[in-house]
Amino acid sequence: MPPQRKRNPNGAGTITKRKDGRYQAAVYVLQPDGTRARKFAYGKTWAECDAKRRDLLAKVDQGVPVPTRSAKLSEWLPYWLENIIKPRRKRTTYAKYETHIRLYLAPMLGSKRLESLSVADVRRFLVRLEQQTTAATAKESHRVLRTALTAACREELVMRNVATLVEPPSAEARDLSPWSLDETLSFLTAARKDPLYAAFVLAIALGFRRGEIVGLRWENVDLDKREIRVRTQRQRVRGEAYEDDPKGRRRKQTLPLPALCVAPLRWERLRQAALREAAGDQWEETGYVFTTRTGRPIEPRNLYRSFTRVASTAGLRVIRLHDARHGCATLLTAAGVPPRVVMEILGHSQIAVTMNIYAHVVQDTQREAVSHLDRMLKRQRPDRG
Repeated sequence: MPPQRKRNPNGAGTITKRKDGRYQAAVYVLQPDGTRARKFAYGKTWAECDAKRRDLLAKVDQGVPVPTRSAKLSEWLPYWLENIIKPRRKRTTYAKYETHIRLYLAPMLGSKRLESLSVADVRRFLVRLEQQTTAATAKESHRVLRTALTAACREELVMRNVATLVEPPSAEARDLSPWSLDETLSFLTAARKDPLYAAFVLAIALGFRRGEIVGLRWENVDLDKREIRVRTQRQRVRGEAYEDDPKGRRRKQTLPLPALCVAPLRWERLRQAALREAAGDQWEETGYVFTTRTGRPIEPRNLYRSFTRVASTAGLRVIRLHDARHGCATLLTAAGVPPRVVMEILGHSQIAVTMNIYAHVVQDTQREAVSHLDRMLKRQRPDRG
């Protein structure tokens, strides 16, 4: 006869078998508002249920609040943000989610309990938010809420995600108008004498993002082998500068350096050596490629300011530095490089992003071809007199 399992102490969650065949245990946990409430753990097997029960008890011992089905959104959303998003997602994502929770979700839906939040509640929230802000803001808040409720479903706090049942507002896509080939070449000509010329070349020739440019270190640049490695990006969120992994396919990526980039980077190394000598004891060795006069890494916003200044001086349309990445696609597409290769160089995670840019470049190429044909026909048109 198998030995009987000892009964757990009160509140520690005795495991019982349900009529549907699953196992369940009820554990008294600390809630975000400081009170105690009973929370159920479920499992297809006794062992699975016991593992979840032990996880809940560990949180009880650590004093970590655990929301239940009766928790309000104003309690669940901060818990989800700090315990699920913060440890696993990038700081920029955390900051964006926190903003939407603080400004919109908590004030407008915070009093609703997880178990009673309805489709109508979400729909009214989105209509009201779109009226007060923009369709794009309402759409992003809907995405944050949907993600938070998906986590609540995994925690078995709700049986369904009501946010998925509500269609988000239709926000107009950002108008994608990258520089044409002529505009891109005009910018490079105008920027040739700028101290950040090498940075601009990397943005246009290899599609480097702003964070990847300011986070680039000399140890990841091999001018002899003509290779450059993308290892980190440097960001500043809410006044704090930090390094993070690159986005998408950029992670651990090694790219060949085109000849267009080699000479500017050699010049940048010589310029930095002169700055180091002039700064003397004030120089701080950081290893970054693009630095201030004392060796500190340049600020991302200063890179953009220099970029817009050069564009304005050259009489060009001022675009985002991120859109200058599309100048890379312009050059590569004009050279006949297939979209899949362009995708790899730019580090896009989805081919659809590349094809969106590719379509604009092809339109420009087609327009130039038609104009060229028109000029030819006009020259060969016989006189009618």
